[in-house]
Amino acid sequence: MSKKVLILSASPRKHGNSDVLCDRFADGARESGNQVEKIFLNDKKIGFCRGCGACAETGKCVIRDDMADILDTMVNADVIVMATPVYFYAVNGQLKTLIDRTVPRYTEIKGKEFWLIMTAAEDNRENMRPVVESFRGFLNCLDDPKEKGIIYGLGAWQVGEIEKLPAMNEAYEAGKSVK
Repeated sequence: MSKKVLILSASPRKHGNSDVLCDRFADGARESGNQVEKIFLNDKKIGFCRGCGACAETGKCVIRDDMADILDTMVNADVIVMATPVYFYAVNGQLKTLIDRTVPRYTEIKGKEFWLIMTAAEDNRENMRPVVESFRGFLNCLDDPKEKGIIYGLGAWQVGEIEKLPAMNEAYEAGKSVK
């Protein structure tokens, strides 16, 4: 049975290291017969959460931007891949802003399979713990999330360096494993 796979690429650069891993994951997922949609967040207008609380009453955000459509896609997906370059041992601003803006409908993002893709110049996995914990902090707020895996694209600083690293094959095989 085909799954709907949503890939959220938080790279600020198209074809940057984390974005390339998104494409590899997508290749594997498509090869396994899944429907894949990739959203390049930098092409979208997503404002910061204002903390106004209006969405608690209405289930809708007062900010009129691209986030409502992205939330629809997240709610309808079976698998969500969140990809980020690592800045100062944290997910980048684009991904954090998206996570914050899920508040109006985060209770509807339930029972999903999740993957995390991260890239960093750093090559020590142990130092990536704050990034993983940030991702898991989001998952802890959801109903019945299933963490399927983490792809560590470490040791990649300049654009294109990821292509020589094992994470390329890991992303592809992870995508293929979606069934």
